[in-house]
Amino acid sequence: MPTETLAPTDLPRIAMVSTHGYVAANPPLGAADTGGQVVYVLELSKKLAQLGYEVDIWTRRFEDQPEIEPVTDRVRILRMPCGGRAFIAKEYLHEHLMEWSENALRFIRRHGLKYQFFNSHYWDAGYATQHLADVLDAPHVHTPHSLGIWKKQLMERDFPEDAANFEKKYNFAARIREETVLYQSADAVVATTPPQLDMLTADYGVPAAKAHMIPPGYDDNRYYPVSAASRAVVRQRLGFEGKVVLALGRLARNKGYDLLVQSFALVAARLPEARLHLAVGGESDLSPREKEVLDELHRLVDELNLRDRVRFAAFIPEDLMADHYRAADIFVLSSRYEPFGMTAIEAMACGLPTVVTTHGGLFRAITFGRHALYADPFDREDLGMMIVKPLRHPRLWGRLSRMGAHKARSLFTWTGIAQQLIALVEERAIAQAFTDDEWDEPWHDGD
Repeated sequence: MPTETLAPTDLPRIAMVSTHGYVAANPPLGAADTGGQVVYVLELSKKLAQLGYEVDIWTRRFEDQPEIEPVTDRVRILRMPCGGRAFIAKEYLHEHLMEWSENALRFIRRHGLKYQFFNSHYWDAGYATQHLADVLDAPHVHTPHSLGIWKKQLMERDFPEDAANFEKKYNFAARIREETVLYQSADAVVATTPPQLDMLTADYGVPAAKAHMIPPGYDDNRYYPVSAASRAVVRQRLGFEGKVVLALGRLARNKGYDLLVQSFALVAARLPEARLHLAVGGESDLSPREKEVLDELHRLVDELNLRDRVRFAAFIPEDLMADHYRAADIFVLSSRYEPFGMTAIEAMACGLPTVVTTHGGLFRAITFGRHALYADPFDREDLGMMIVKPLRHPRLWGRLSRMGAHKARSLFTWTGIAQQLIALVEERAIAQAFTDDEWDEPWHDGD
């Protein structure tokens, strides 16, 4: 690798750490452990760069990935190996991350890299980053994205028959133990939703002064409303007919597509023109677990006699996502649990009326009937009627379309998220400068 790609600049440098999945400049979204978090890290990094920073995205190197990959002029991905060349699921990656941290530390020292702060994402990356931050005496801001205690509670409630297998599948004991230590050790913990913020202080014992909330963001240069005429052209191109109910994302049981299909049976009975468009799965071949989920959905559609009303579609590439939002008539986020729900924000930003799950954080950030609707996806009547209402009442549809887009623009752009993160670090630096001894201050520049 040419040495100039690692040459120091006069710009301050930030380290973003996301160790699991396929982190890449153009990530294979939908691949194992590769979804919204990867998008979050990439987009936030790009906006931080536009604010005047150099950004290194640190991740794990495996298979045939390069050590260094450019993303933009000021953003690059740095990959350090650990645990061999094979993919390792996020639930068990932490067993190899001390090796990763040592490799990262040697790389940092070899190239003389200095970071204003580290921002780690998910507990595995936080586990690895805390070691780096301690050795380098650098601030560590951790963003959990989801919480082990919350996920365990929801899984036990929703799938009691499978409780005996949870520990093997999800490694909850190790995760919750390491999360608890991590949240006490990091300089700041950033929740992405109000429920997460509550749980950090109430269940993990994070001091209120250390816990903060910054919501996820979306790209307002890509996701925005279009005119009715443009929408009609997009609908024709995509082959959308009737009242299209759209859901999209990874093929996982927690996404609640089965709950949506059950609720859609009620919608179909009331609105003959309604169609459910399920764009589920990833770019690559489906895993055995994903095939199992997809087969279950097909069987459910047949059992409910909805075969001519439900369309199973392939993965939607990022550059076509906005047009799918614009062409549909309503978007549904039906997750059994969802820390936030970026797809719902993107849909709202495109002017698409949206129904979100009450088993997540987004519904607490919106006003029911003004910005979006929300429902319990485990209650098929509740979810079904929330889908029906905007499709039946044009005035409600229009209000949700206008005000949902306005809400998204006012709160959830990536530029705003990046500015909030920088402000958090700077505010803590100033506050601690007046309370800590200068040489023990964890937020000083280290010069």
